[in-house]
Amino acid sequence: MEYFKREVEVAGKKFVIESGKVAKQASGSCTVRVGETVVLVTAVASRNPRLDTDFMPLTVDYRERTYAAGKIPGGFFKREAKPRDSEILVSRLIDRSIRPLFPEYWRNDTQISAIVLSHDGENNSDIASLLGASVALYTSELPFTIPIASTRICKINGQLVVNPLISDQKLSVLDLIVSGTEDALTMVEAGAQELSEPEMLEALNLARETVREICLFQKTLPTKVKLVVEEPEYNPALKADIEAEAIAKAEEGVVIKEKSEREFFWDSFKKDISIRLIEKYPEESATVIDTMLEDIFYKKARELVLNKKVRTDGRYLEEIRPITCETGVLSRVHGSSLFTRGQTQALVTVTLGTLGDMQIMDELVDEYKERFMLHYNFPGFATGEPKSERSTSRREIGHGNLAKRALRPILPDAEDFGYTVRIVSDILESYGSSSMASVCGGSLALFNAGVPVKASCAGIAMGLIKEGDNYVILTDIMGMEDHLGDMDFKVAGTRKGITALQMDIKISGLTTEIIAQALDHAQRGRFFILDKMDEVISIPKNDLSSYAPRIITLTIPQNKIGELIGPGGKNIRKLQEENNVKIDIEETGKVFISGTDSEGVASVKEYVEAMTAEAELGKVYSAKIVKIMAFGAFAEILPGKEGLIHISQLSNQHTKKVEDVVKEGDEVRVKVIEIDKQGRINLSMKAAN
Repeated sequence: MEYFKREVEVAGKKFVIESGKVAKQASGSCTVRVGETVVLVTAVASRNPRLDTDFMPLTVDYRERTYAAGKIPGGFFKREAKPRDSEILVSRLIDRSIRPLFPEYWRNDTQISAIVLSHDGENNSDIASLLGASVALYTSELPFTIPIASTRICKINGQLVVNPLISDQKLSVLDLIVSGTEDALTMVEAGAQELSEPEMLEALNLARETVREICLFQKTLPTKVKLVVEEPEYNPALKADIEAEAIAKAEEGVVIKEKSEREFFWDSFKKDISIRLIEKYPEESATVIDTMLEDIFYKKARELVLNKKVRTDGRYLEEIRPITCETGVLSRVHGSSLFTRGQTQALVTVTLGTLGDMQIMDELVDEYKERFMLHYNFPGFATGEPKSERSTSRREIGHGNLAKRALRPILPDAEDFGYTVRIVSDILESYGSSSMASVCGGSLALFNAGVPVKASCAGIAMGLIKEGDNYVILTDIMGMEDHLGDMDFKVAGTRKGITALQMDIKISGLTTEIIAQALDHAQRGRFFILDKMDEVISIPKNDLSSYAPRIITLTIPQNKIGELIGPGGKNIRKLQEENNVKIDIEETGKVFISGTDSEGVASVKEYVEAMTAEAELGKVYSAKIVKIMAFGAFAEILPGKEGLIHISQLSNQHTKKVEDVVKEGDEVRVKVIEIDKQGRINLSMKAAN
């Protein structure tokens, strides 16, 4: 492996790439440094192809070593365990960026490993890892001949910024990651605060220019002689026999509208012809025959759309499948909806929790608490397949994150709505765009739960079929169109703008004009779906579910926190037990009181306010006599706060003995007439009457 060290500057930020020093037994490897963030990326592949598969066996693993940030892992074992969701999401970003650029018939097991070795807390490791993956592949002998690059675009104070620091990203209304080659985009992932389509297109164009510069730089790097991947040669006689029957059958099958009928028709034909052809050509494998048949069906389905502008299920290009929306489908949950679009169906629930229900996120850079969770589940029965439920798949994590990004901007601020919110989307049926169904169902469920969201939100998946200059854009693609199409473009948002965007492209030559058209068609489709949703529920319910906790938020002086908690937590435990509530206190003095009994919550609020309040000069209080002395009586005006009523202030009449006017336990009205420098309170019953 030839050693080299090169630098490339991107928008004023220097990326240092070094190869040939470490991990030299890998097919390709490099380190990428930006600031003090360093990642090691390697690429390896098996020597022989897998003959039993019809897809590229690519695995991408992005891992963060906690030593990179000077941390020791939490937990009992003190060792990095399974990857966190954030690591899986970066792995998916790399996979989706590079997968389209491998040769169609590459079948060797291929693995990309990206390891964060150092992190400075300000420079993202995901962009560096994406660049490292391209360099490791491009400089290796693996058949990866077109370098890619990635960039992050944010919009801060109205200005688009390329690869800003992590601290500056918190101020951004856009988080856009774009991967692409010198000529075309391959992957887009974005979250936004209701950005308009023209604003998003402007950001994509800036990303494209930046990506092009980095790709041109990579072409100056030394490379190895590349492995040649040959397209398989089919037996001409076998091919002729297949085409003689399969072309007509494929033309008949692609226009069958219902999914299960179409699949049964084609599978039955494949089974029948395969048996006959294997008998005639015993030297050929069933896999080869199946591949040739699928290629024919694939081409005929694309021809149907491109040439006749007709889709397999009979829809026109911008037509959206039938939509039904229901809310409140589960009585005991805090909010629920059932969203169905064609043969895709999502059951979505909302659960409202307290401050203590927030998820602790132990990330490489920092630890924080997450008040919004969205979990997406995709069981096998959703597609009619037997599949054991084990750990959450990478696909489920990715789809859930996309839906979460889409819905987060419409949630109320924590100051206005102090609940922890968990959304669960269970996909009950799927034939395309279940993540976008989760967005629509999630919005409906939030409305049903009474969460004061800022707007309703919907999502739609767009597709593209392109041959040369001839192309069509498809609205609301189904599963088959996702498979045979050249683009999967998911757009979610409100009527005001885009909140999330995800795009995967399988071809080169995707122009700005095509993207602009896709965004325009997606907006029309989104508005159509929002209209359907509004017919069912257009504003959030006025009240929360009776089964949801009631939360009251108030702020107390920071120096009163210890007094409220009490020695060893005695005071707060007593309050919680006697009133069946939960009390959470932040260091800032913010207090969250929650419980299912609204009266108990209100009662504790009054007590906390009184307990942490300061006596006010001239204010009249309802007090309780707690101690009798010869010179007067002590009265409690606030929890834990007492004042002295001197004997001369007990009555307008002359008082010889305190007990002649009051006794312990009496409720009296008193007025604060003095608070001395030591904080001692003097009270008067005379002045209060």
